[in-house]
Amino acid sequence: MTRATRDRVWDAVPLRAAEQDGERPAGEGHPLDLGHLDATTEAQVVARLLSRDFDAWSEAASRVGHCAKPIRLHGHSDTVDVKTGEVISSFSSADSPLGVLHVRCGNRRAVECPSCSRLYAADTFHLIRAGVTGGKGVPEQVSENPLVFATLTAPSFGLVHGTRGGRTCRPFTIKRQDRVCEHGRPTVCHTRHGDGDEQVGQPRCRDCYDYESHLVWQWWAPELWRRFTIDLRRTLAKHLGVPESRLAELVTVQYAKVAEYQQRGIVHFHTLIRLDGPKSADGFASAPTGLTAALLARLVEQAAAGVVFDAPPLHEADVVRRLRFGAQLDSRPIATARRTDDPDRALTPEQVAGYLAKYATKSATDSTGTDSPHARRLRATIAEVTDRIHADARRDGIALREHPYGLLWKWRHMLGFRGHFSTKSRRYSVTLGQLRQRRVRYERALAAANREGRSLDVRDLDDLLAADVEETTLVIRNWTYAGSGWDTDGDVELAKAAAARAREYAQERAAIKHQND
Repeated sequence: MTRATRDRVWDAVPLRAAEQDGERPAGEGHPLDLGHLDATTEAQVVARLLSRDFDAWSEAASRVGHCAKPIRLHGHSDTVDVKTGEVISSFSSADSPLGVLHVRCGNRRAVECPSCSRLYAADTFHLIRAGVTGGKGVPEQVSENPLVFATLTAPSFGLVHGTRGGRTCRPFTIKRQDRVCEHGRPTVCHTRHGDGDEQVGQPRCRDCYDYESHLVWQWWAPELWRRFTIDLRRTLAKHLGVPESRLAELVTVQYAKVAEYQQRGIVHFHTLIRLDGPKSADGFASAPTGLTAALLARLVEQAAAGVVFDAPPLHEADVVRRLRFGAQLDSRPIATARRTDDPDRALTPEQVAGYLAKYATKSATDSTGTDSPHARRLRATIAEVTDRIHADARRDGIALREHPYGLLWKWRHMLGFRGHFSTKSRRYSVTLGQLRQRRVRYERALAAANREGRSLDVRDLDDLLAADVEETTLVIRNWTYAGSGWDTDGDVELAKAAAARAREYAQERAAIKHQND
């Protein structure tokens, strides 16, 4: 093992408590902390560290940002000059450190891949922030437009334990006879639950909790969101006294939305909603005078309260349910760098962007205990309902795709939620694709600078997001899928450890920069 590789190993692995307490600097001859691994995985880690090809593995892992489950490809690519047709360079998977090309898995879920989810969160942060303050190709004048941060929740399907902001969970009921449910369980709770309390999100009585309605609402939550965006435009048009068909001639509604699982296993939506001026080719026009963030907040609340959807029955013996958003609706104006008319506004663009980006990487298992009685009951309800749906479909001779809940089993790992976790309107800001293209162009410019032995001035890279940048080369690819993931669980743990160290280092740098500012 070379000294450079050894140093990379110490930089990649978790610190022991002694290092964290400042007894010894990070990376100076401290042993690996493998206490959280089982014996088999620990042996795999040690075997990798002592293997002859560890240098090659370390380089391959570094190239994909220590992705936990990279995609393996065989093949080659040629870079061709567009004007002359000359092959400028060629690359083959055989040239890779391990003889196979590894690329990022791109999974947004932190539980699956910490490295790729961190990259996804960073892109989401910049996407959301650009729609608030400008930048990344979005004009700064967008920060003058009315902006609201709203949270749309699910209704109650039964009493559950909660933190209640540090207050008693549920100290009393109006009627004495209601202090015990029909199943003989108490409906009151005098406990002050903390954030880590396992009871938080659990029903007080699982027999009283309406699991089927919970499941139906979760399934149709994307439809409720779609209807909300329509009703908001109708509400705005009514307020302005114009037909909905002419609303875009005066004002347009832009938004970015992220779904988050509550601890009771159901999603709610966090959204940034902005009012722009008339629809145009370039977008981001200034909002008309008289439309304020406070007004927009009221219109958002009004539109959300009016959204309804009659969900079809789960099965023949079921009923039609009228679905709505929950009563707990939060809608507040956002303070931007150039909007200082209301000093009482607590939220800032960075706070909101970071908040939404964090939840864009979450999954059902991150916010809901997978082994809790409530989660097991939810999964059992999904299994029971889907078995009945499949039986009805076979009896009636219809395809599952024709049944409104025919694909429910496919989304069981998401507890029935089938929507996108992060979405935005077309003209809210840049797209994730544009941000990724910018990163590709930057990496190409950096590689070219390294080959030519010159430094790269980032001030010369203003055109990275431009869609009309002339491409002087064409990359012709011929790749085949060879598999997914590293060879062993030990490799996965090493990759995750390196990703964690990179995250800690970035957080330390951000904290130092914040102190200096």
